[in-house]
Amino acid sequence: MAVKVILVAILVISMGVPFGGYLLGKKKEGSTKASLALGILMFFGTLVVADMLLFSGHIYAAETAEAAAAVAVDGWRYLAAALSTGLSCIGAGVAVASAASAAIGALSEDESIMGKALIFVALAESIALYGLLISFSILG
Repeated sequence: MAVKVILVAILVISMGVPFGGYLLGKKKEGSTKASLALGILMFFGTLVVADMLLFSGHIYAAETAEAAAAVAVDGWRYLAAALSTGLSCIGAGVAVASAASAAIGALSEDESIMGKALIFVALAESIALYGLLISFSILG
């Protein structure tokens, strides 16, 4: 347990150091690329070290073909649920960004349309809820 906490702390530091260096450093041309390269190097370096420390190399075979098939089916179910939730949230984010910016622009001209604008933003947010309901039905 302690190794996992240490690795999570190292991972957070490996992402924070390049970003902090970019924010605190002087804004020169090319500093963005250097900061991004350092961040990628530290992030994947930490992942490699975490793989070496967390995975001991023990390999366990499935008892039967039926057990392996059941595990594979569960994996596909979890992947389908994650994709339905994740992609619907991305779609909802795009829709809310468009609807909210248009609603703010319209509200700046006429304040009486706030209810109509709020309905459009809420409809865009409901896309994420539909994806979450689908993922619950996949898992249930």
